[in-house]
Amino acid sequence: MVDFLKEVEKDLFDVESRKMRNDEYVLNQQNNVDLNPNIPVNYPDARKHQIVSFIKSGIRILGYCFIPFNLVVSAILLILSEIVGIIEELV
Repeated sequence: MVDFLKEVEKDLFDVESRKMRNDEYVLNQQNNVDLNPNIPVNYPDARKHQIVSFIKSGIRILGYCFIPFNLVVSAILLILSEIVGIIEELV
């Protein structure tokens, strides 16, 4: 536990690392290798993530609306929204 706290403290006081992009910092910490600026970074598609997030929110709202009328349908919709939430993180 003490080693973990020392590692966290070291990261907090490492001001230069906060000036780098996050992916550069992680790669430098893991490999101690400089990044080649000509290699493209594969960022997730923000538009797809947003669409799936809206679908998830719509399903979740429907699930909450069904609570007073039918608990089984409500539970199924809320579980479905959580499954869509997992898919959202993979897009």
